[in-house]
Amino acid sequence: MGRGRVELKRIENKINRQVTFSKRRNGLLKKAYELSVLCDAEIALIIFSTRGKLYEFGSVGIGKTIERYQRSYSCSQDNRVERETQSWYQEVTKLKAKYESLLRTQRHLLGEDLGQMNVRELQTLEKQLEVALSMTRQRKTQVMMEHMEELRKKERQLGDINKQLRIKLEAEGHCFNAIQDLWANSAAAVAGPSTSSFHLQSSHPNSMDCDTEPFLQIGFQQHYVQGEGSSVTKSAACETNFVQGWVL
Repeated sequence: MGRGRVELKRIENKINRQVTFSKRRNGLLKKAYELSVLCDAEIALIIFSTRGKLYEFGSVGIGKTIERYQRSYSCSQDNRVERETQSWYQEVTKLKAKYESLLRTQRHLLGEDLGQMNVRELQTLEKQLEVALSMTRQRKTQVMMEHMEELRKKERQLGDINKQLRIKLEAEGHCFNAIQDLWANSAAAVAGPSTSSFHLQSSHPNSMDCDTEPFLQIGFQQHYVQGEGSSVTKSAACETNFVQGWVL
């Protein structure tokens, strides 16, 4: 019956960890030696324990293998840099050619440098200009229609506001007229019949205190009876009253 699968995690027990390190280290060194012999491979193996102790194996020597690695790594780095440089150079060349092509097309659209173009190129340019002009006109028409629609919308909004203000103004005018009528009726009710009794009459012939000119009589004339069988005389006293006007 085979062994169960070992979970790969740090061994907490110090003794068990040291025993496992020794066993697996020896096995790893043995496998490296066998691989170098069987496959004629140049192998360098370096191991440091938790205490800092060095264990190493080199089929042709650790130093030689490290020098070879450094040379190979340096060459690979140089090759990588060179490849990246070459790739960037090609990209810059493509972008430059595209930029020049765009500048040439722009000059052609502006009507410049047309001398070197043949009939086919001129026809293609003409079609492009016609398409661009048609699209420009369509866009201009669309913008104008949108602007007109906005103006109509604002006109409708202003019309609604104007209508509301007119209704409000008419309501306030009716209210003001009603208040004026109410004030007039109140003034007439307070003044009573005295305000309607203003009239001009000639002076009494027997009055001694009044002039012969017509005067404004305010109030009622009082008649006094002196006694039974005596004649009725009019005192004709001119009473002057102060009249207060109502200002609406």
